[in-house]
Amino acid sequence: MILVTGATGHIGNVLVRELVARGEEVRALVLPGESCDSLSGLPIEMVVGNVLDPGTLDRWMRGVKLVYHLAGIVSIMPGDEEIMYRVNVEGARNVARAALKAKVKRMIHTASVHAFRREPKGVTMDEKTPMALDGAAGAYDRTKAEGVQAVLEVVSEGLDAVIVCPSGVIGPYDYFNSEMGELLKTFADSKIHFIINGAYDFVDVRDVVQGMILAAEKGRTGEKYILSGEQVTLRWLLKKTQQIAGLRSPSMVLPFNLALFFSKYTHHFYRLLKKTPQFTTYSLLTVSENSRFCRAKSEKELGYRARPLEESIRDYLAWRSEYYQKYYGKKAGKAKSRSWKEGKAENPG
Repeated sequence: MILVTGATGHIGNVLVRELVARGEEVRALVLPGESCDSLSGLPIEMVVGNVLDPGTLDRWMRGVKLVYHLAGIVSIMPGDEEIMYRVNVEGARNVARAALKAKVKRMIHTASVHAFRREPKGVTMDEKTPMALDGAAGAYDRTKAEGVQAVLEVVSEGLDAVIVCPSGVIGPYDYFNSEMGELLKTFADSKIHFIINGAYDFVDVRDVVQGMILAAEKGRTGEKYILSGEQVTLRWLLKKTQQIAGLRSPSMVLPFNLALFFSKYTHHFYRLLKKTPQFTTYSLLTVSENSRFCRAKSEKELGYRARPLEESIRDYLAWRSEYYQKYYGKKAGKAKSRSWKEGKAENPG
């Protein structure tokens, strides 16, 4: 039995799909009341629990040989520091301790390249780069770094765990619109786009999943492995996304300082509209600073490979189109049925 925490998320549901395809028995840990649409129809065991509750973790670790820990809070919004610390740090520690207690053979902890300290431009960051424990770049970076540290503390007590660090994840099966998915979705719309002169490293979710499985098979205990893809500019990403989508809309490159000024207020807008944030102070700094990562260690030790980013964009847009047609088609069908029944009730005979 394989336990997956954070199974409904983007990486999580793609991992579950791959494990099922390989004939593995999968137990997916989901939060109470959480939407499980991304796992619908998959032959898995879904159990309710929370990484902040050691009792439920002990219960669902029974009979488990391998744990993929993905549950975490990804937020670029101010005000989420406390919940990020609880889930990304305390939650990771709880899962690691439960795995050790249950004598699980191996745990794969999913961190992020943000767990590494941001080095100056021109410097390539790798697994030897210090952890971002000072929190200079933001609470997300610090909590992901502290989460890695928490897991390694349990490794020193005897847990067999490996840490993987993906860069910006994109690709199909992004049911709940991740930050990266929202960016591609926005770029594929026919409207004016405001961007800055920035760049970032993006990686296909399917390659991340393969890297995680390889880490479980070949990774060295206590080691970190960067699962990165291709570093591209936002200008390139916008142009390529629109080219694949078959459209062309105007864009404007904003001066960085102007965008940074307005970003201090945009989080109120995102919270009000309940939209996935894009332009926040954190996101602007992320794409304007160094995002050059080296995945040589993962390639050499695990056999990890990353596909061309153009393929990832194309597959994401194709999946999104198919999913939205199916999703909104069902909703439209229900609405039509409801209207017909209401009409019959109002005009019997």
